[in-house]
Amino acid sequence: MEFIGGFIEVLDASNPSLIGLKGMVVDETKNLFVIKTEKGLKKIQKHLSKFKIAFGEKKFLFSGDAVLMPPEERIKIKTKQKQWQQKNKV
Repeated sequence: MEFIGGFIEVLDASNPSLIGLKGMVVDETKNLFVIKTEKGLKKIQKHLSKFKIAFGEKKFLFSGDAVLMPPEERIKIKTKQKQWQQKNKV
């Protein structure tokens, strides 16, 4: 899943002042989301954080620990899963 362009909200974080922070994801690294908020750009650590992200009407809840990898690595995993499914007719 690509997070850039999604509207994200911090549901839980090791830094309590970040809880409730909302904005659009403008960049992502292995360990961080960069969010454009009303007060400027904020860097949010993925580790030990929980998020809600929306793309239009579709909304997803997830743990930042589940996506602690560079974005390009998630694409490789998804591609390998599809290849395996096609090969094994799942």
